[in-house]
Amino acid sequence: MELIQVSDKATEALFLKASVEVNRNTPHYIRPLDKDIRMVFDPAQNKAFRHGECARWVLKDGEGRLIGRIAAFVNKKYRSKGDKGPVGGMGFFDCIHHQDAADMLFDVAKHWLLQRGMTAMDGPINFGERDRWWGLVVKGFQEPLYGMNFNPPYYQELVENYGFRPFFHQVCFGMDAKKPMSEKLLKRHARVAADPAYSAKHIRKDQLEKFAEDFTEIYNKAWAGHGGMKELRKEQVIVMFKTMKPVMDERIIWFAYHNNKPIALFVNLPDLNQWFKHLNGQFNLLAKLKFLWVKATKPCRKLTGIVFGIIPEYQAKGVDAYIIVETAKVVQPETPYTEYEMQWIGDFNPKMINVAENLPDSFRTRELITYRYNFDRTQPFERHPIL
Repeated sequence: MELIQVSDKATEALFLKASVEVNRNTPHYIRPLDKDIRMVFDPAQNKAFRHGECARWVLKDGEGRLIGRIAAFVNKKYRSKGDKGPVGGMGFFDCIHHQDAADMLFDVAKHWLLQRGMTAMDGPINFGERDRWWGLVVKGFQEPLYGMNFNPPYYQELVENYGFRPFFHQVCFGMDAKKPMSEKLLKRHARVAADPAYSAKHIRKDQLEKFAEDFTEIYNKAWAGHGGMKELRKEQVIVMFKTMKPVMDERIIWFAYHNNKPIALFVNLPDLNQWFKHLNGQFNLLAKLKFLWVKATKPCRKLTGIVFGIIPEYQAKGVDAYIIVETAKVVQPETPYTEYEMQWIGDFNPKMINVAENLPDSFRTRELITYRYNFDRTQPFERHPIL
């Protein structure tokens, strides 16, 4: 077997191709857009390079066939409460069902991280935010959501045989988007709706700045300061909304208000993989034209939950039921969506797990694991602390 470090466009192309070759016969595999993977490793597009560095390798067998790949990351901003020293990461791992091949990939990532003073390796993770390419799928091997890792079941064996241990579990929840709301939820909604001070509305593309201001206010009150999350600026949200605009469905992004004060948000998007799976990883001019054709002729049946939150003083007052039912009153009769799946919630956040489990008729759709490998094998292993 031969390890090759990615150092130019030719080897970068091999890195992209390796995932396709390994997963060629994997059911439900959807090739990510090449541009999305390149973006992670482009210092001009990924702000994680301001605080770290990364390296990539591909693995070939004795006959020159691609049989694996891996990336390793150092990011000074990446840390969890209780860490005994700096922790690096590995990700974008793909490998045939062969332990020696997997060990060779894990070893090169480990040695690279050791040389940079790391004390442990987490993975598979992203070189950047947790909303993409994070965790190893261990349950629910259906088609991945856009930006979500995907792998065959045997990867768990490769990872755990090497010595990685679960650092935290990531749980996704889903619902039948067309199923009538439960009586319990409708009653809770009715109590809030009876008060004329409450209102709800969906986003409008011609008023993005106004809704960006509302999003910023809710987000900063509901999340900033928790789990290391930073405050957002309105300008950042405007950029995010403008990026989302081409695929944004106004009918599935909702805000709730009390006396016109923004108090809750429920942000969903069509699952882009339902369209991107037809593009074979490409997004050049021809692929963009094909995307527009696919988008126009193949309605997306699945929506994915991005953000759901209520500012603290309005929690436990029924606002969650209120905004969900107000959304359903439009989504159920007016849109083609039949499936709903939320992005993952870490088991280190039991309060949010409880909220998701108590949504009407919700069920677990898939589970991923973020693993940790301590370089000092005598060090006691500790899981991610509970928030």
